Amino acid sequence: MVNVVIADDELPAVEELAFLLSRDPRIRTIHRASSGAEALRALEMHDVDALFLDIHMPSLSGLDIARVISRFSRPPAVVFVTADEDRALEAFELRAVDYLLKPVRVERLAESVRRICELMEGVTAAPEVITVDQGGISRMIRRDEIRYVQAQGDYARLHTAEASYLIRIPLNDLERQWADAGFLRTHRSYLVAMDQVRQVRISAGRASLLVGDAELPVSRRHLPDVREKLEATRLRPGQ
Repeated sequence: MVNVVIADDELPAVEELAFLLSRDPRIRTIHRASSGAEALRALEMHDVDALFLDIHMPSLSGLDIARVISRFSRPPAVVFVTADEDRALEAFELRAVDYLLKPVRVERLAESVRRICELMEGVTAAPEVITVDQGGISRMIRRDEIRYVQAQGDYARLHTAEASYLIRIPLNDLERQWADAGFLRTHRSYLVAMDQVRQVRISAGRASLLVGDAELPVSRRHLPDVREKLEATRLRPGQ
């Protein structure tokens, strides 16, 4: 069960979010704050698992609060709730669990609560979150939802189980940035989350990986690295 603080200088926004959260059986207690200072006082007075913060509050903004609690030995999870789409990258640099745009949709709020519960169940850090554009609308996806990445010129297409998203980052850059997260270059056109590989196929001297419903080629140049990684995870060809 999750204890939360909602902080927003607009009372109707606080009450609306409190109402929506009260309908979620995973929420135990809801504390309200109309300023950043009140939110910090609530943290001192109560056992708080998560903060739902408006970014734009006078004196002490939601981002300011996130910076303060980042110094805590066990900081509560942070979800930003705002009408401002342009601060998402800054928010996730502060390890926010989620970034909700107003008006808040019930299903997105439920997803935020699910992510908070994951953290409380033993995940030590919030997963990396990527800002993507879909039909002119910015949204966030978790990096651990990405199965593989496909090169498209100076862009890269991120493939999840539900959809794909084009971002303006070359595959070479993602290869360097995501190596420690378990992504491996398997072909000049593909970067694969190796924990998403279901099966390895080798036929007529050609290798491929089954990732979800996709069969992705492995180039001869990258095959030794793929073999080494698969040996470490005990996944053999044909499995």
